[in-house]
Amino acid sequence: MSYDTDVIVVGSGPAGGSAALLLATYGVPTVLATKYGWTANTPRAHITNQRTMEVLRDLGVEDKALAAGTPPELMGDTVLCTSLTGPEIGRIASWGTGDRSASEYAAASPCHMIDLPQTYLEPILVSEAAARGAKLRLDTEFLSFAQDDAGVTARFRDRVRGDEFTLRAKYLVGADGARSRVAEQAGLPIAGQTGKAGSMNITFTADLARYVAHRPSVLYWVMRPGAHLGGIGMGLVRMVRPWNEWLLTWGYDIAQPPPSVDAAEATRLVRDLVGDPALDVEITSTSLWTVNHNYATEYRSGRVFCAGDAVHRHPPSNGLGSNTSIQDSYNLAWKLAMVLRGEAGEGLLDSYSAERAPVGKQIVDRANLSRDQFGPIFAALGIDGDTDADGITAGLETCLAPTAEGARKRRELEQAIALKHYEFNAHGVELDQRYVSGAVLPDGVPAPPERDPELFHRPSTEPGAKLPHAWLVGPHGRRVSTLDLVGGGRWTLLTGLTGTPWRDAAAKVGAELGLDLRTVCIGDPAARDAYGDWSRLSGIAEDGCLLIRPDAYVAFRQVTLSPTPAATLLTALRSLLDRA
Repeated sequence: MSYDTDVIVVGSGPAGGSAALLLATYGVPTVLATKYGWTANTPRAHITNQRTMEVLRDLGVEDKALAAGTPPELMGDTVLCTSLTGPEIGRIASWGTGDRSASEYAAASPCHMIDLPQTYLEPILVSEAAARGAKLRLDTEFLSFAQDDAGVTARFRDRVRGDEFTLRAKYLVGADGARSRVAEQAGLPIAGQTGKAGSMNITFTADLARYVAHRPSVLYWVMRPGAHLGGIGMGLVRMVRPWNEWLLTWGYDIAQPPPSVDAAEATRLVRDLVGDPALDVEITSTSLWTVNHNYATEYRSGRVFCAGDAVHRHPPSNGLGSNTSIQDSYNLAWKLAMVLRGEAGEGLLDSYSAERAPVGKQIVDRANLSRDQFGPIFAALGIDGDTDADGITAGLETCLAPTAEGARKRRELEQAIALKHYEFNAHGVELDQRYVSGAVLPDGVPAPPERDPELFHRPSTEPGAKLPHAWLVGPHGRRVSTLDLVGGGRWTLLTGLTGTPWRDAAAKVGAELGLDLRTVCIGDPAARDAYGDWSRLSGIAEDGCLLIRPDAYVAFRQVTLSPTPAATLLTALRSLLDRA
């Protein structure tokens, strides 16, 4: 059977770019095809959370992301106001930058969150993919596919020459966005609601430093007359680059024909939300989009897989879009690589949908709920959605009055704003995705009680959880994270100084299965538990072991030494890898 490549990836967004980069890094022949001439030309997705930064760290491109992104100290407080020059309604210490949350975020990961707009992220992913061997086909529009027991034949149109051609591959990954042709043709079941509300994006340049530099933020939510049309009740002025590149989001009535937003109307909206009628502003683009609540319940159809917005479509609330997309690809790529190399059976690929589809539903539901949770703020101010400027001013004045009624309103407003921590500080949602599938072997050890699972990260070594981060000390006295000792497309066995039998077993089992199985001993000179943090987090005795997947997830846990380590490890890996 002849193939042009092993994997075709359709789409060059966060999901497609990362899929191509991961597969190329793992040595898988890959073609990335996109109908566009290059990557994104507008900065849609931007919040880049700790888990995604861990993925980029594993891929060796964290430094490029940090160089291009805005650091946490400039992401700062989410500001709620009546305009950038008008009164503030409140602030929310966001993205783990608040005094109470900063230490928790710092303890959870070797990586910190950054603001990395899609226009800066995508070139990193796609350029690195090409540098590592992926073949890029720009201006190449996907048309259709046909699959059989041995592979997938995809048909494309070259948008420069105008001709059509086909490529044959063993697998196809559809990362072609919210209007995915691949997902549609694969017949993936899509649940939820499409077209909940209408929104417009306006990108512009203007020097707003005098209005914002003293209160640095990514997001300035502005309560203005007419904002109810978008469903939230507020407009948004979003920082792209501090403090002269911006994106404004405003709503429109989706029940009416889509509006025409020319430069004059866009300029008017910008000046209104900023609150400066003479602002020197340059409009750089305008676009319309719809708010959706859609998620696929299956991510696979035979040899075709989908990732990213193709399978989860939601508003940008919580900043989960590009993060979830990249993490989809991180879950899928190592599984494809192992199956293609003959190290795992086809059954391993079933775990992709089993693990990621529940995550997709969770983030779609969370983002839509966060969008709706602006409502209590309006209720606390005593205003409804279509209130004019005078009504907004009156509501705020009532809330600020030195009266018993004012005091009651202020407490209501505080509680309403605190509810938005579920959007801007949802650390558990960002970092604690748990997997249940055939690629995880539960050990039946009950998890301890936890705080609010959406707001707070709970590190755990239970199978199906991500390996917790803990700082260790390496051979040269420098700190090294537990996460730096795993990944790289390889399986890892973690044990302690008294776990020598596991090390011997790993060498034997790896050779028997033809598997590149790394062994790490916490406590030896290359990984000293100098701070004692690993002992506190490990969940195992020193002679126990953890079997860690290439995506840094715990696949198997043995709390104490097995009487037959090699047999135990062999049985576990045969099951996990579908190696009957």
